[in-house]
Amino acid sequence: MGLDLLIRNGTIVDGSGAARYEGDVAVQDGRVVEIGRIRSGAERVIDADGLIVAPGFVDGHTHMDAQVAWDPIGSCSCWHGVTTVIMGNCGFALAPCRPEEREWFARCLTAVEDIPTEAMLAGIDWTWETFPEYLATVDRLPKAINYGAYIGHSALRMYVMGKRALSEPATEDDLARMAAAVREAIRAGAMGFSSSRSTTHVTPDDTPVASRIAEWSEVDRLVGAMGELSAGIFQVGPDISGGPAQRAFLARLKRVALESGRPVMFGTISSRQGRDPNPWTYQLEYLDECAAAGARVWGQTTTRSINAIFSLKSYLPFDVLPAWRELRRLPLAEQKQRLADPATRRALVAEESRMKPRDNVFQGGGAATTDPRKPDYDNLYAMKDVEWNDPTVAQLAAVRGQHPVEVMIDLALANDNQVFVQPLVNEHPDHVLGMLRHPRTLATFSDSGAHVCQEMGSSLQTHMLSYWVRAKRAFTLEQAVRKLTFDNAAAWGLDDRGLLQAGYRADLVVFDADRVRPAMPTVEADLPGGARRLVQKAEGIAATIVNGEVTLENGQPTGRLPGALLRGPGAR
Repeated sequence: MGLDLLIRNGTIVDGSGAARYEGDVAVQDGRVVEIGRIRSGAERVIDADGLIVAPGFVDGHTHMDAQVAWDPIGSCSCWHGVTTVIMGNCGFALAPCRPEEREWFARCLTAVEDIPTEAMLAGIDWTWETFPEYLATVDRLPKAINYGAYIGHSALRMYVMGKRALSEPATEDDLARMAAAVREAIRAGAMGFSSSRSTTHVTPDDTPVASRIAEWSEVDRLVGAMGELSAGIFQVGPDISGGPAQRAFLARLKRVALESGRPVMFGTISSRQGRDPNPWTYQLEYLDECAAAGARVWGQTTTRSINAIFSLKSYLPFDVLPAWRELRRLPLAEQKQRLADPATRRALVAEESRMKPRDNVFQGGGAATTDPRKPDYDNLYAMKDVEWNDPTVAQLAAVRGQHPVEVMIDLALANDNQVFVQPLVNEHPDHVLGMLRHPRTLATFSDSGAHVCQEMGSSLQTHMLSYWVRAKRAFTLEQAVRKLTFDNAAAWGLDDRGLLQAGYRADLVVFDADRVRPAMPTVEADLPGGARRLVQKAEGIAATIVNGEVTLENGQPTGRLPGALLRGPGAR
């Protein structure tokens, strides 16, 4: 009997970090069955001459919990070679949830993660209540990539405590019920338990999300419930509101890791924001200290700056101003007509002076777009390509002899898809490189599925390959592929993914190492209900294969939907 799939003549980078080699890859029944020079016939043959064949990329920090219900292909992640994602990060999830609280949950996700409420209400057939029921739904849904999920602290707290979750400490009865739900979730297949202490995570009423109300003793109890089962990861959004707050958070997190024995993950960043921020190296020293003490702690980092994204089709920094607010309610064509009027432009430029001044309060991508401060035009870039070398608005204003606001208006009128990029954290490439090179950080912080018109992190994998490997030569291709595949798969306990070896699942990506890179982002109204989002595809990827089936060819979906729900090691 012939093979299901044969990839011929490729250059194999297997995810282990070992040197590349030439070979064919044989796939049968969703697994790699042989690597070498293969003479067998196959139902489907891909000629990979001149191309790299690697394991599919693993992204452990996404918020695709809602999107999985309406987007079978798993965009934008799927376009960047990602074959597996973990969702439910930072305590935000859609389960457990009572039927009468569904809209409230949706609005909370909108407030924190910019996932449009109208898209969730239109796109989700919300039939579950408990977390195991949610996993069963994801298992049934058609999907082209693999999904694992955390049970989220804020969702769990609101399910058990109702409105008290947003203002009160948990009672002993509350704690017992939450701990039981965590154990139930781990046995059902949750990858772990997630939470957040981040001051940027707020409800629609601008109050702390439920997980931030919890005392640390509650966190101890719930992570301890995973410890009792010897299964599950604790992922947490850190408090990075300032240096003292971050140090206190990390010290307490170390106790959780040591006392529970469970692996812990948090976001590592470089920031000038906040009160007396710590140097970016502080977190890396902390990771080493935790390891020396016997704690398993990983930092999650991205491959570039984390940005607030502005455009005429989405947010502009000036939308909070009265005259701008009135204009921005109009259809796009009418906005452009008015922006071209000299008198209107003068009024809009003048109004910029009324914006709130910058301060040292830490802002994430959400607040930076919905409650922006007066822009620092030296840190606001007019995106021209994806090479991280764009001109700043201040530079363009100096060359043109214009006010920066007028520069932005002119660029937006010349190109509806003009994007402006404001780095919030990780502004310095050298800091990003230092974090990526640390042995206890994971290249996985896309936030894919969230901040749909505020940030654009889904392309971190192709950025890694194009910028850090090809342009800067800071990593070999073998090193970078290992960071995106085996290192992540191993951290989440995905024992049969992340390597291109016989017996492993056939999650693969075939790409041109000389051409692979992110494409320019655009704003599209392609969510349920016509809601808008940033869309960023990729160039140079010939094929993506999930569980042995080709799901994308040259960026185009094939219609095959072989993705699976991945249950954690504690599943029974």
